[in-house]
Order: sequence, then C-alpha cells, then structure tokens
Amino acid sequence: MKILFASSEVAPFIKTGGLADVAGSLPPALAEGGKNDVRVVLPLYAGIGDNWRSQMTFVRYFYFHLGWRSCYCGIFQLDRGGVTYYFLDNETYFKRNGLYGHYDDGERFAYFSKAVVELPAQLSWSPDIIHCNDWQTALIPIYLMEARRNVPELTGTKTVYTIHNIEYQGRYGNSILSDVFGLDYGLYFNEHMLSYYNDVNLMKGAIYASDYVTTVSPTYARELQYSFYAHGLEGVVADNQYKMQGILNGIDTEAFNPAKDPKIAANFTVDDLSGKAVCKAALQKQLGLEEDPDAAIIGSISRLVGHKGYDLITAAFDRIMNNNVQFVLLGTGEWGFEEFFRNAQARYPGRVSSNITYSAPLSSAIYAGADLFLMPSIAEPCGLSQMIALRYGTIPIVRLTGGLRDSVPSYNPATGEGLGFTFANINAEDMLGAVDRALAVYEDKDAWTALMKKGMQADFSWAKSAESYLEIYKSILS
Repeated sequence: MKILFASSEVAPFIKTGGLADVAGSLPPALAEGGKNDVRVVLPLYAGIGDNWRSQMTFVRYFYFHLGWRSCYCGIFQLDRGGVTYYFLDNETYFKRNGLYGHYDDGERFAYFSKAVVELPAQLSWSPDIIHCNDWQTALIPIYLMEARRNVPELTGTKTVYTIHNIEYQGRYGNSILSDVFGLDYGLYFNEHMLSYYNDVNLMKGAIYASDYVTTVSPTYARELQYSFYAHGLEGVVADNQYKMQGILNGIDTEAFNPAKDPKIAANFTVDDLSGKAVCKAALQKQLGLEEDPDAAIIGSISRLVGHKGYDLITAAFDRIMNNNVQFVLLGTGEWGFEEFFRNAQARYPGRVSSNITYSAPLSSAIYAGADLFLMPSIAEPCGLSQMIALRYGTIPIVRLTGGLRDSVPSYNPATGEGLGFTFANINAEDMLGAVDRALAVYEDKDAWTALMKKGMQADFSWAKSAESYLEIYKSILS
C-alpha cells in the first residue's frame, strides 16, 4: 500500500508531545521493511534544526489557492529508516517561535491541510491512504472530498483520522469558513459536517468526512461516548460508531532500551539489574537528594495541569511523604501546581526535587532511576510515559482511564499477575491506597524484582498496533 501520514509534529525532527512520538514511530512500523510505501508530511518549522536541514533535498515548489490567497509551498525531502519525509516550507506560516498558540493557527493549519492534498499531484504519486492526526490536519479529509473529483492522483484515495486528544478540536467562528478556509458555506456548514453551535469545529468535520476514525486506545474509544471525556462531541462520536476503533499506541522500543540507552548513567537488562541501582544513585546525586538506596523514588513527568491528576497528588502529598520515599517532579504548567511543588522542595529538603522545566536528559534519568512512576490522570487518551517507565523497570501507579487501563493491568500479589498499581475513582484517598500497596510490595525485594522484570519484558512495540492499522486500511480500500 501507498500511505501518506500527515502530522503537525514528528519526532525526532520536532516535538511538543506524544503526537510527535506516534508520528515518528508508527510510519516505520507500517513500512514493514519495505512492504509498504510510507511517506510522512509535516511543516518545515523554524525549530527544525540544521542537523536535519542539512540532510534534506529540495524537490520543487508550487503555488495553490487557499480562499482568495495564492500560497507558496516548497517541498523538501529526507529519507530515513525506510520512510520518506516531506517538509512543507512556507516561512509566513511556519517561521515562528513555537508550533502552536499563534493568533492565526486556524489559517496556518488550513494551509498545511490544503498543501497535503495538493502534494500527491506535485509528486505524480497516488496514495491509497492519507492518515490524518488531530485537529491540525482535520481539514484534509474535507479538502479531499473535492480534490478526489478533480485530481487523478487522488481518485481512489481514502482517509483515516486519528483522535489523539479530543479536548483540542479546532473551533472557530463561522466567518472563517469561506474567507480563510475557502470552503462553500452552503455545502460545509451543516450538522453533518463543520457546524457546531454556530461555530466551525474542524475535528467534528473530520470525523464525518473521514472513511475511518481511530483513537489511541480501546478504552478511550469507549470513553468518548460520554460527555465527561468527549468535550461536547459525544453525539458526533455516537453518530460515527460504525467506523470507529481504538488502537493502543506503542513506543519505540529501540529508542527506549535500558540495555543500550546512552543517555542513562548505566545500562541494565532483565538478567542484570545492577545498572538500575547505579541509575538511582546517580539521580539522587544529580538532584541533591539523600543518597539512600532503600528510599523509594517516586517520579512524575508531565504537564502540570488538572486533567493530569495533580489535584490528587497535591491533596495527598504530605501523606505520601510520611513514608520512606523521595519525590522527583519534572514538568511545567499551571502556576498553582508549579508553586506547590517549589514549596514542597523547600519543605522536604533532600527528599523532594521539583524541576519546573522540560529536560529530555533529566526525563531519561528519571525513567531509569526512579522506582515508581505516578500518573493519576483524570483523562489519558493513551499515555506513553507509563510504557516507557515499565521498559526501564520503573513501576507505574495509574488511574484506570484511557490507555492507562489498557496498558497497566493491576498487580495481584497473590498470583504475581499485572504490571502496576491502579485505582479507579477520581479520589485522593484511592490514589493514596494505590501508593501504599505499591510501597508494601516494594519492601518485598523478591516480589519487586519479579515485577520489575515482568514490566521490562512487556511488549509495547508498534508491531501489533501497526498490523491493526494496516487491516483498517485494507478494509476501507476493498
């Protein structure tokens, strides 16, 4: 199959979150060693470094219309790992600081979506599938509805649209529809397309216009039927259940491999865990924590926002610290949470390290050096941190929601089954109970070592998920 994967960010070139990890890992898995022709398209942002730009080849440039505007688009190509990457250049839209949060994001990603639809004709290449991701590419299935009739390269092309996080939908006033997006108001502003409470909702339109819709975990797909999780789109989800499926994300198991990872203090394997203790000691020394091998280090890496469960952590924090534990935080977010953890470090010197920043090297050190990973999300479409933590023998404590439910079965001390410690209710007491259960098992070194090894051996590769996507592609092409 010929697959064009469209994403607003792709690791390792440019990243703000989990979408980039998926867009960086899934396409190589889909390529299956050359069995499928997989190509990825993303904007050429200013933040993409010279180390990548020096490897790109200029292909050509072209112009296309977006509404009343004639827009330039340059195509740069980079081949890597059996996948071809196209970077679309327009400095007016993408030579900015940061990927998102600009006043004209709607126009910027309408441009990107229209350029993606124009791309195959410029390459004389006919994709079977265009796989779109989140609101930034939501206009692709809609533009394709018209392009299929006019562009020979797109006559048989089908679309798959993946919802990574339904909270961000691309909602704008309806005046943007014709003037900015260049779409006919009479055709596209209706209840089974883009109309949403007299606004334009791009994600809603993509759900209706796509040939198939996926979410990033089976549980999240079920949760989206409820208003608590769907952020107003539960009716749209219900209307399109016939073409929806949840597929659990994977991780790049080569990039996250404690046996080979050059970014951690010492490598270790299931058969030789001695390097894990070295990583723990190095983390304690690096962050100024008491160098106590018996204290359980609880790590937390996330945006500091309410839906990540930080209200629960702050409510139970002092009781967590009543145990022989150390707490390491990495992340930025809401001011109240940032201040809480800054104060917590001052209140618990040598036992709490609050790092209000983003640091890839420190995140690697935490995954490798912590004993437990706390992730009590109120909503979590998939989550990758819990999988990465398990890969490094760091046991997750999670709330049973979204991909956390699908990837972290609850540990049963009687049978040894399960991978982590879980709780269901959005309640600090229930979370604290899960922490206490984890610390009780931590004291049993044999049981803990067995649990670590089981987590490190869990299969979170993309192979199974990629096969599920390929089956979907085949079904809509048949």
